[in-house]
Amino acid sequence: MDVKTGLFYLFAAVLLFAAFRVITSRNPVYAALYLVLAFFQASAIWLLLRAEFLAISLVLVYVGAVMVLFLFVVMMLDINVDALRQGFWKHFPLAAGVGALIALEMAAVLMGGFRLAEPRRPMATGPETSNTMELGKLLYTNYLYPLEIAAVILLVAIVAAIALTLRTRKDSKYVNPSDQVRVKARDRVRIVQMPVTRAAQPVADEVPATGETKA
Repeated sequence: MDVKTGLFYLFAAVLLFAAFRVITSRNPVYAALYLVLAFFQASAIWLLLRAEFLAISLVLVYVGAVMVLFLFVVMMLDINVDALRQGFWKHFPLAAGVGALIALEMAAVLMGGFRLAEPRRPMATGPETSNTMELGKLLYTNYLYPLEIAAVILLVAIVAAIALTLRTRKDSKYVNPSDQVRVKARDRVRIVQMPVTRAAQPVADEVPATGETKA
């Protein structure tokens, strides 16, 4: 076994351990950190496969942006995990069935990819070949329709997120920025003319019934 094979088994073992801890960790922050570790191991495996662009994209996009945002949201919201676990065993059969279906679909796709077949478009090889350029050509020729479908799904998700954000909440006060810009001084301050007041006249001290002077 050479060094490359040993590194592959090492990265794969750490990747499996991190992925297992993602779904078994009780703390969502720890689960997110284990997911970051899994992303790093996957990028290292892609480096071994000479897919530098995919490895760097995984680190920059998922580790540098998505997971940092996820950690920020989780730590800011302070989610009550105990309340989320109350219906775990109630929905476990449905979740297990969906997971088994996804596993079977992935196995069917992977087994079909392992078959020896001639590629529809041969990949160029050589020291002067850029794998990023070849990946772009492959995406926009053989996988153009799946790429467009994925782009439409992401667009729908963005529109849905914006629509959920713009909902009017009943527990918060909303101020229209355009009304603040168009406001004028006379709308804010009103001067009222009032009659001039006179100073109060001093009142003589009342004498109590006992005849003593009030102090």
